[in-house]
Amino acid sequence: MLREILAVTGRPGLTRIVSQGKGTLIVEDVTDGKRFPIHARDKVVSLGDIAMYTDSGDKPLGEILDLVYAHNDGKKLDVKALVKEGRLRDEFEAVVPDFDKDRVYDNDIKKLFTWYNILLYAGFTKFAEEEPAAELAAETPQE
Repeated sequence: MLREILAVTGRPGLTRIVSQGKGTLIVEDVTDGKRFPIHARDKVVSLGDIAMYTDSGDKPLGEILDLVYAHNDGKKLDVKALVKEGRLRDEFEAVVPDFDKDRVYDNDIKKLFTWYNILLYAGFTKFAEEEPAAELAAETPQE
């Protein structure tokens, strides 16, 4: 699910892939549904490919978003108030206590919380990728 959600450098918000053309992607904004092209020269990253540094290794963005959702009972975060009060890191540490304090910057946390609010507004309640049942069954040892 997060694989089809894109962040485009220089554009606010998040987009979803609708179609693909030669050298372009047709995307739509997840909040208002407006469609527009993204060209090959634009820097694009899929949210499914993002992970954040923790002391125990990298944690996928989907898992972190699920933790934020559970911690806030599915409610929106007031990112501006957290920034103004200097509580961004405190709030993130309550969600992910083992995050790498040297390699995760305030801007990363702010962007994560902003994306969480956008996805919540767009109707998302589950963020982590689940393994298909067939793959899970294949990995489970049979007795």
